[in-house]
Amino acid sequence: MYPYYPQVPQFPYPNYHLMLPSFYNSPYPANGWFGQYDARETFESHRLPPEQKLTFVLVHGSWADAHFWDGIAAELRKRGHTVYTPEYAGHGKDPNKAVTHDMITKSVVDYVTRLNLHEIILVGHSFGGSVIQKVAEQIPDRLKRLVFWDAFVLKDGESVADELPPQTRQGFEQLRGASHDDTIMLPFSLFRALFVNTATLEQAKWIYAGVAPEPAKPLFEKLDLKAFYALPTPKSYLFFYQDNVFTGAEGFGWYPHMASRLGMFRLIVGDGDHMTDAFVRPSMVAQKLYEAGRD
Repeated sequence: MYPYYPQVPQFPYPNYHLMLPSFYNSPYPANGWFGQYDARETFESHRLPPEQKLTFVLVHGSWADAHFWDGIAAELRKRGHTVYTPEYAGHGKDPNKAVTHDMITKSVVDYVTRLNLHEIILVGHSFGGSVIQKVAEQIPDRLKRLVFWDAFVLKDGESVADELPPQTRQGFEQLRGASHDDTIMLPFSLFRALFVNTATLEQAKWIYAGVAPEPAKPLFEKLDLKAFYALPTPKSYLFFYQDNVFTGAEGFGWYPHMASRLGMFRLIVGDGDHMTDAFVRPSMVAQKLYEAGRD
């Protein structure tokens, strides 16, 4: 929609254009009448500056790997941003599921330092929120901003499991106990209801086909986060209000429950669920991440 323009008087008034802000001025004809505005030209000449170019490091969550970001990363790169998607221990092609939260954190820290990245927008999704909390403690001088997307923001001394509603935690413990390698594999019905609730059945089945058993130990480890809570790094929280992971459990949830722990932060809101939009609406997610990460 073009900007509003004032009504042009229908009578000769040679000095009328001097009464208008320069934004509205157009060439004044010799006969004393206003020429026709070219709204498109005026809009183009006063449009907003181009997007700030940012460097993103995107950290995925549980029951996912670095390919979770493929569509989103492609959209951000189209817009001129630099994007990195590190894989961490126990995920992707790593067959070792006997990993710890420290090993996962080290994977991301080593990736950033090996590539000598600076001024990064470090994004964590879901479980990845706990990861970027610990990563930030080790490389604070390389960070421009932290972005938590429907992500855990743990209190000092907590584990991810401590933030799960009792029924969900009990279910995870049962699934863990039934595994032969200390992992948790979500049944499709649970994944469908909590993680991809806005997807079609066909989309949900396609996304679930890429899900692998999640190492259980990192979810139950309590983390020392004193150093994180002393950091001055700017923070943002991206909240998708159709995310059904916590199913409205009282005293739990992404926003405001987790986000309020960040102190002063920027809130960006979207209309997606926990995972679907990374695959079916990556452009929307990319835009929201940009809004969360820009200055």
